[in-house]
Amino acid sequence: MSIRAVVWDVDDTLFDYTTADREGMRAHMVAEGLLAGYGSAEEALTRWRQITDRQWARFSAGEVDFVTQRRDRIREFLGRPELTEAEADAWFQRYVTHYEAAWSLFPDVLPVLDALAGSHRHAVLSNSSLTVQDRKLRVLGVHDRFEAILCAAELGVSKPEPEAFLAACDALDLGPAEVAYVGDHPEIDGRGAADAGLLSVWIDRGGVYATVDPPVGPRRIASLSELPALLGADTRFGAPSTFR
Repeated sequence: MSIRAVVWDVDDTLFDYTTADREGMRAHMVAEGLLAGYGSAEEALTRWRQITDRQWARFSAGEVDFVTQRRDRIREFLGRPELTEAEADAWFQRYVTHYEAAWSLFPDVLPVLDALAGSHRHAVLSNSSLTVQDRKLRVLGVHDRFEAILCAAELGVSKPEPEAFLAACDALDLGPAEVAYVGDHPEIDGRGAADAGLLSVWIDRGGVYATVDPPVGPRRIASLSELPALLGADTRFGAPSTFR
C-alpha cells in the first residue's frame, strides 16, 4: 500500500528547538542574573535541559498536566519550591521572549514540504500542547501546510503510545499503512510509530541521539532531503540515504 500522508513531529524535526532553547535560555539567564551560581553558561543550560527532560517524563507518564510540569521545572531549576503559579508563569514568559527571538525552521524543511505538496497530505503530531505548537507553526509560516495538528496535552495520550499515532491516522481518515511519521527521537518517535504500524522515519541530525543504536523499525535519514525518495514520491528532490 502506498504512503498517502506524512505526519510530522515539530521540535527538533521541523523546528530547531535545541538551538532556540539554548540561545533563548542563555539570554534569559543573563537577563535574570542567574549565571553567577554556575561555572559556565553551558553548565547552567545542561542542568536546565536535564530538569526539563525529567519533568517532561512526568507529564508523558500522566502524573501531571502540561502547565504543572512547566511550573515545576522552573521551581526545581531556581531551587524555589515556594514559587507561586503566577510567579512561575511570569518567569517563563520572560524566557519566552528570548526563546521566540531564536525561532527558526531547519533549512531542509521548506524544500521538502514544497517537494511533497502535490503528492502527499500532511499533519502534525506533537507531545506538546496545541496552544504552543499552533502558535509556533504560525510564527514560522508553515501552519497552513498541515491538515491537522494534534498534541498530547489535548489528546490525553502521548507518543510513543500507539493510540497517539493512530489518532493522527484517524484525523486523516487513513490506515497506518498509508501514513509515514517523521520524528527526531529514535524511541518516542521512531519505535513508537513503527509499533503503531506506520512507516517510521527517524531524522537523525547528529544531535543528542546521534550515538544511539537505531531501534528496529524506523528508517534512519540524515536530512529531510532524503524523504521524497524514501516515500517513492514523483520528485527529483532528495538523495539516497547513507544510513539505510
